[in-house]
Amino acid sequence: MSIFSTFIRVSPSVNTALEVLKDTQAKLVNAERQMSSGLRVQTVKDDATYWKISTSTRTDIGAISAVQDALGLAASTVNTASTGVESAVSVVTQIRSKLVSAYETSVDKTKLNDEITQLKEQLRSIGESATFNGVNWTVLRDGVDPTKPHQVPGSFIRNANGTVSIGMLNYEGVTSTSGSVVPADARYLIDDQSSGSGGHGVLTSPAFATAAGSAKNYVLLSSKSGNTSGQVEVSLDANTTRGAITDMVNTVTAMLQQLNTIGSAFGSLESRISLQTEFAKNLNDSLTTGVGKLVDANMEQQSSRVMALQAQVQLGLQGLSIANSSYNTTLQLFRNL
Repeated sequence: MSIFSTFIRVSPSVNTALEVLKDTQAKLVNAERQMSSGLRVQTVKDDATYWKISTSTRTDIGAISAVQDALGLAASTVNTASTGVESAVSVVTQIRSKLVSAYETSVDKTKLNDEITQLKEQLRSIGESATFNGVNWTVLRDGVDPTKPHQVPGSFIRNANGTVSIGMLNYEGVTSTSGSVVPADARYLIDDQSSGSGGHGVLTSPAFATAAGSAKNYVLLSSKSGNTSGQVEVSLDANTTRGAITDMVNTVTAMLQQLNTIGSAFGSLESRISLQTEFAKNLNDSLTTGVGKLVDANMEQQSSRVMALQAQVQLGLQGLSIANSSYNTTLQLFRNL
């Protein structure tokens, strides 16, 4: 074996320069990848533990974002219902004022009744218009169980065992539909169900007249579909007695009390949704920041690192060039022997 062939196999300066250059280029590719993606842990091979945590947390962030969207819809739905109830309170208050005015003997009760009729029509319009995205929490129609609460997603919960659940916010329904209907069972403005007698709607329920001890089952509105036999809509005519007016005033006053209770329930739910929305936003921001600390690349450091590695690559190329030049010079000397 010739000395020349031995030198070809053993060229440590060139091999070393190549290895250094390959290592530097690999580091540069990785640094540039982190710069372009903004992540230092992009795949499981970068850091298995951090990758698993970040992947799970990003899933939670997505779920919380969905809950935030649901809360936005819920806020609009509840706000619409709450606005409907507030408007109904205002109109019912006006009706009561008209009824009180009827105590005055010189007042034309017929004209007062015309005004009351217009106000009652406004009440039905309010109830039926209090709809958002096809959902109405103020009018009870067939197919809806008054004992079931209206629910909206309120929170995303990851349990200690890894399972997840969705916390719900509720507008409670009535306890039961069996037995006599009482004023507290009126959780809607209007009950238009074909079953029953309008008892789950404040404006359609005869329970308020019963509770007030009225001689007749006074209601402000008749249910469109329910059994309304024996019920009498609040109205006036020239022959309406003071006793009948008193019964109507007491009935309407009881209705106002329940409307205020419903309005308070909607107001509380609105506040809860607002608080939960703010919490979900803060939680989302916190989780996003936490994931960032685990997997985000430090762009300042990476920028400096890329520049440094690019310089090292240039130096490595120069080193390889020098090694090759030295090798070629030695090779030429052997060839001249």
